[in-house]
Amino acid sequence: MFTGIDEVAWASDLVAVVVALLRARSRRPRPADLPERPGTDTLIGQLRRLRPADEEGARLLRTLHTGLGGRTADRIALLKGQLTSEASADRCNAVWMSAGLFREWRGSYEEPVALIGEQLGMGEERLRDAAVPVLEDLFGLARPAADRLADLVAAGPEHSIRRWKSGVPTLGGPLRALARAGDRRAVPALAEVLRGPVVPYDTGYAIRHLGPAAQPLGPLLRARLGEIPVDSPDVYDRASPLLFALGGLRHADALPEVLRLLHGMPAELRRRDWLVEAITRTIGAFGPAAREATPLLRELLDGGNAVTAAAALWSVEGDTEAVLPVLREELTRGEHARASAEALGRLGPSAGAASSDLRRLAGSDDVWQRVAAAGALWDIAGDPAPVLAALRPAWERDAHTRGTLAACLGRMGPAGAPAHDLLRAEVAAPRRHRARSGGYGSHDIVEDEGLLRACRTALGSV
Repeated sequence: MFTGIDEVAWASDLVAVVVALLRARSRRPRPADLPERPGTDTLIGQLRRLRPADEEGARLLRTLHTGLGGRTADRIALLKGQLTSEASADRCNAVWMSAGLFREWRGSYEEPVALIGEQLGMGEERLRDAAVPVLEDLFGLARPAADRLADLVAAGPEHSIRRWKSGVPTLGGPLRALARAGDRRAVPALAEVLRGPVVPYDTGYAIRHLGPAAQPLGPLLRARLGEIPVDSPDVYDRASPLLFALGGLRHADALPEVLRLLHGMPAELRRRDWLVEAITRTIGAFGPAAREATPLLRELLDGGNAVTAAAALWSVEGDTEAVLPVLREELTRGEHARASAEALGRLGPSAGAASSDLRRLAGSDDVWQRVAAAGALWDIAGDPAPVLAALRPAWERDAHTRGTLAACLGRMGPAGAPAHDLLRAEVAAPRRHRARSGGYGSHDIVEDEGLLRACRTALGSV
């Protein structure tokens, strides 16, 4: 069926021809009394015979997108043609096809993203339902569509909260996309959500992306945290997103509500250790303003949450003598070794006594333990050798380590120059570092954009 694709797939005017066909076929119906044009067994021939709204036509366009692969300029031009078609089915198909491009390939996507945003105002539910999830996964790259997202959020509360037949509600897709884009226009709608009868579980996670613009939400988050019964079976599910947001905002005024949870939760509470960890992380984010929590943090140094308690105590009080022995002990336990190494790195030179332990961990078979130990050794002793030894194998073995490694190279400045060839290759690579066949993650794009920023920062530090 596709024997002719090789004839045209790489022709310089291929996209222009296809876009012209789309526009011509969407503007006028085929007269019933005209004879069929003789068909040819090529992609162009098949597109001529099909209406753009046909499923077969959509399949051929997907084939064309796949064939174009990493030629992002051509694929963007094709998407622009699809997204400006008069046929809503063409535009809907374009939105779905855009997701694959955005997830797999790096590029300048301002124009197609803005056109996807325009679909939100077309008054067609199918188009809106297709566009919103794509914009949600773009995070900051969705900013060209922010005006249309803001219009949709302002149009009614149904775009701020999504209610299901069973289970708790979730944040509405348009509001989540607007918040993830970092647009302050999400703040009033999020405030209304926080004032509502039930707070969607994912609200706190969306707030984190707004940065300082979300500060007005601090008192509302605090109030909702204070309403949660400490013995409720779902206290972790309800409290952890609020704690996450309060920590991100460093809203230390909420310390009494945070400590209420820590004091009041029963010993048999489901996911108790998880909740204690979330609480201690939040207290650590509050820093010295949370000194009132010091006695409780000291109590937690002897238990399953020792690492997060030690990290929080250091952030609050800076007591090296109290936390260093705990972190060194936990460093020898495989379960907590990575977290301990990361916490020791935050102590900086005051954790020098742990250097020998970290050097042993830097030889671990576990790639994340090795990366964490190497980064900590740089932060503690300014020793580039372990980082450079661990970096190259880890970079190639596990793409998920690259953001952490690039950030470490940024801290190293000129000392990291021997590994800058990896950073330059990453910045020049057209494909996203987490792109893979058979699946994707909702944070793949934002993590990849963060990696690119970290690489450029490190390269600029020399």
